[in-house]
Amino acid sequence: MSTSSKKLFTSGEFAALCNVKKQTLFHYDEIGLLSPEVKKENGYRYYSYYQYGLFSVIEMLKQLKMPLQEIKDYLQTKSPQQLMELLTVKSLEINQQIEDLQRLQTMIQTKHKQTRDALQTDYSQITMEYMLQERLLISKKIFHCTDPAFLEAISEFQSCLKEMKVDSGHPIGGMIRRKEVLEGDFDNYYYLYNRLETIPTQTITYVKAAGLYVIGYHIGRETTIDQTYAKLLNYIQKEDLKLGNWTYEEYILDEISVNGIDHYVTKIMIEVREK
Repeated sequence: MSTSSKKLFTSGEFAALCNVKKQTLFHYDEIGLLSPEVKKENGYRYYSYYQYGLFSVIEMLKQLKMPLQEIKDYLQTKSPQQLMELLTVKSLEINQQIEDLQRLQTMIQTKHKQTRDALQTDYSQITMEYMLQERLLISKKIFHCTDPAFLEAISEFQSCLKEMKVDSGHPIGGMIRRKEVLEGDFDNYYYLYNRLETIPTQTITYVKAAGLYVIGYHIGRETTIDQTYAKLLNYIQKEDLKLGNWTYEEYILDEISVNGIDHYVTKIMIEVREK
């Protein structure tokens, strides 16, 4: 078929067909990625119908996050074997992106539920509830650590959650031993923890025991949390209960949902047993 008998499109027509601006076509021409089939002496440019297929390939590769220079290099040396290799690599990348998005969706749903439940909670009430067993990932021991070491431990623990791909949106909490609770040493965490929805193979986890927990809520800074603990311990004494091994603390409202630490809400869960 001669060039004169082909169906040719002007730059404007071809741009409209491809749903892009003419400047995009001009740029592709400048970098040698997609040039017009015909360039007239008067400056008019014309594209042929088969170039729409080539444009579609370019757009597909762009959606696969390939830089324009890499697309150009591929198109200049393409072969069926190269296409198979390229699509295999991109398929693996897409699967990874899907996993990442699913994990992000889980985090969003967890945060949504946590915030909704927090808004429906009466923070003035102290309750005793039976809690089911939970699997926790715990940090290295941080007992009696300095403030800089504590911040470093949080950073390391967050990095660990991301690296293991187990962060499902639950807050990072702190575990306090019974001894420290009885001594009023409420800010001396023994471990950091995070609840797990899925457990990777060969991952050592801590089991938060099922059983009775006295639950209360502290609003504001940790400097006054001893007042909330006093109320909780008074409740435990009145109910003739015995402290279990661990107390768990975690924010249910923090900087992502409220302005300022004075509006943070800490959920305190004290493991108890009947005497």
